[in-house]
Amino acid sequence: MPARDEAGPWHSEAVCRRDEAGLFFAPSKEPTAARLAREEAAKRVCARCPVMVECREHALLQPEPYGVWGGLTAAERRVVLTRRRRRETELARAAHMPAAG
Repeated sequence: MPARDEAGPWHSEAVCRRDEAGLFFAPSKEPTAARLAREEAAKRVCARCPVMVECREHALLQPEPYGVWGGLTAAERRVVLTRRRRRETELARAAHMPAAG
């Protein structure tokens, strides 16, 4: 099997390309119960996708403000980004601290 960049962009292998886009993006004024059910259904599609990790990283790097990408909702991606920024800040601080001794 050729490497993904030789075969085409990662999204050409995405399982969601065969599903209804409405599953991954909220309609306006969607009731909470309907949104949660739709997001869970979208996450089930993501769970069987061969490019889920690439999709998730794309959504985190962009960052994509809406929809389910790589098995994460927009709110879940915000949490991941906050944790990454915090970890990067802590690592940067640790790198600049003088050695104990």
